[in-house]
This record gives sequence, structure tokens and C-alpha cells, in this order.
Amino acid sequence: MNPAQVQFIGTERQPVILIDDFVPDPRSFVDEAASLKYSTIGVHYPGERVPVPPARFQSFMPGIVELIIETFGCGTKLRLLETYYSVVTTRPQALTPIQRLPHVDGLERERIALLHFLSTDRPSGTAFYRQRSTGFESIDAERYPQFHAALKHDVMTHGLPGPSFISGDTSIYEQTACFEGRYNRALIYRGHALHCAWLPEDLSFSPDPRTGRLTVNTFLMGTA
Repeated sequence: MNPAQVQFIGTERQPVILIDDFVPDPRSFVDEAASLKYSTIGVHYPGERVPVPPARFQSFMPGIVELIIETFGCGTKLRLLETYYSVVTTRPQALTPIQRLPHVDGLERERIALLHFLSTDRPSGTAFYRQRSTGFESIDAERYPQFHAALKHDVMTHGLPGPSFISGDTSIYEQTACFEGRYNRALIYRGHALHCAWLPEDLSFSPDPRTGRLTVNTFLMGTA
């Protein structure tokens, strides 16, 4: 594991942790992912997922718990919520409206997302956004009513985005940062930061974890 880099993005200065060469055996993750059966889980993810076996999660977490707690100020312990192998399979023309927009994973400041890139497909990544009409770059319970009302107004004014993955600035959102999803890189950020996958137009959308856009998506909650 390489030394962690911490970058602060946007006007809110949200911290994002990058760690290259995250695990010593990334190929074993890919092999395990290829042996499992996938299905659609949730409405946001544009593809298929399968839960990661608990032993696999425990193999990469102990070395970074203290870093996450110190960087995000999210309590004194971390609780695992969910962890999935995820493969993007939904082509742009099949995206639902909610999949064409930036999203948050939850409204809690203590919710942390850990994204481990394992794809050898075309380069992709994760981008972060600011809602133009409110200036919000993260959404908590207090902000959500204003965010939701503004989004409804923005869609009525500008229309729904077309059938494509968001990339760069739009009439509703401004991109604040974009991180390349290099093979065996981990990206760690607060789940209530507005974000979305950045995907190239010529992505293969292969359902095979060995050739498609494979990530491990882990969701954690800081606790006292």
C-alpha cells in the first residue's frame, strides 16, 4: 500500500483520500469477483452487484481505520454497512433519470464510502459536483428539503439530462473534481458529498468482472 494522499475539493473543502497499490493481491479480488453471481441491487447503481464475503473486507480494513477516522472526524470507530463487488453494465440509453444525475449515498456526515477500483477496462473514475442553484456540494438532513426543491425547479427549467452518464459541467451541476480510477486505487470520501461515476463513452459494459468496470463499493458509518 502506497502512502495515502488527502485532497480537499470544492468550496466546502471536502476531504478525499487516495491510496494507490491499495492491496497486495488485487488479482485475487478479481478472481473471487468472477466466481460470484450478480444481480441488480438498489436503484442508483448502473449495473449489477454481489456482496463481498466478510473475510475479504477484513483483509483490507485494519490498516486504514485510523486514517479514515482522523481525516473525516467521524467518531472513534467504524461500522460496516455494506460492501459489494460492482460491475457497470447499463448502457447510456438504458439509464433511468436518477442514474443520469449526481447523488449521495446517505445524509449522514459520518457515512463514509470506500471505492476500490479493480478494472482493467478503459480508464474511468469518480467525479464530484456542486448544485449550481444552491451551491451545495454535500447534502445532509438539514439541507435536503432545499436541495430537493431546487432540483425539481432546475429540472423543470432545464429539462432532464439526456440518456448519458454525466461528464463535466451541466446547466444544473458544476463539476468540482474528478479522480481517475486506476487499477488497485482506493478512493475514500464522505457519502453525503454529491458524486457520480465518471465513465468513458467507449466503456465495454461487459458483465464479466475480469474485463468490465469492476469496483469494490464499501459503505461505513462512524460511531462514538
